[in-house]
Amino acid sequence: MKSIIGRKMGMTEVFAQDGTMYPVTVVEVLPNAVVAKKTKEKDGYEAIQVGYEDKAERKLNKAEKGIFAKAGVGPKQFLFELKGDEIYSKNVGETIDASIFQAGEVVDVIGTTKGHGYAGTIKRYHHHIGPKGHGSGYHRQIGSLANNGRDNNRVIPGKKMSGHMAPHQATILNVTLIEVNAEKNYVLVKGSVPGPKKSIVMLRTPSRAQFSKPTVKELVNHAPAAEKGE
Repeated sequence: MKSIIGRKMGMTEVFAQDGTMYPVTVVEVLPNAVVAKKTKEKDGYEAIQVGYEDKAERKLNKAEKGIFAKAGVGPKQFLFELKGDEIYSKNVGETIDASIFQAGEVVDVIGTTKGHGYAGTIKRYHHHIGPKGHGSGYHRQIGSLANNGRDNNRVIPGKKMSGHMAPHQATILNVTLIEVNAEKNYVLVKGSVPGPKKSIVMLRTPSRAQFSKPTVKELVNHAPAAEKGE
């Protein structure tokens, strides 16, 4: 099993040489720097911790500076844990790039959905609305925030209130990689993936077995003649 961190950049379409059109999501996959390794002896499980995207050193605190200095890598904006036998062989200080995948390979894509924006408790948690007649002015309000005599100086954490509705983690299973370009740090994933533009996503080996391997046709190369070597 293998996995890597990337950033969703948006959707477009590409064409094969026979005219087949593929709707794709462009995922920027910068090299993932290995910052630490988790071991069964010390942590109870095996995984690697990777950093994604560079970060200005002036924005680090003292603890973060020590982590990156010990690993021998530059400061990173995000830290994630990845699992898999194929990538666990990587040592601290090494990098993982998009070349671990190939065009035509099937992967799972994990991201965080946009959700439904700001919503009240009626829509978000299906609370009952107030009476609509007899002069009532209470219809879709949040209701009482009293705590029945306990800790009345604050609102108890976990209280259901209005806010951002349903930004949950979602996994799209068994999507096909149309193109993998490790030199330019991007992959093209067939179809859509969860999350808004510029959101962080994870590509991993599919968790469910595949009975047939999809066929990806050769894409049209729009590179200039000088870049093609002509």
